[in-house]
Amino acid sequence: QAQLVESGGGLVQPGETLRLSCAASGIVFSGCVITWYRQAPGNQRVLVATITPTKTTTYADFVKGRFTISRDNAKATAYLQMNSLKPEDTAVYYCNCKWGIRDYWGQGTQVIVSS
Repeated sequence: QAQLVESGGGLVQPGETLRLSCAASGIVFSGCVITWYRQAPGNQRVLVATITPTKTTTYADFVKGRFTISRDNAKATAYLQMNSLKPEDTAVYYCNCKWGIRDYWGQGTQVIVSS
């Protein structure tokens, strides 16, 4: 059964760091285009960062210079390193794999940035 499981969320203070993980199973992970999205309360889900199978990365402007997306195909896991967190980064973060016509989502992990 294809599955993505996010982890690593939590409550942190502004300026702190978190690293989110997205572990895949039942998926040809190396072929995935992995994208992290986030959804704040009352808002639409928005793209945060993407990494291709060849490890080309793109970022939303609001996280450039602060967040880093990466992947370890041997572990079938993607990561989102989040530095210098701000209160406006508070959201549920979702991992997505697009592989051909297939589209997989995780259940999300909550990130709260608050003093």
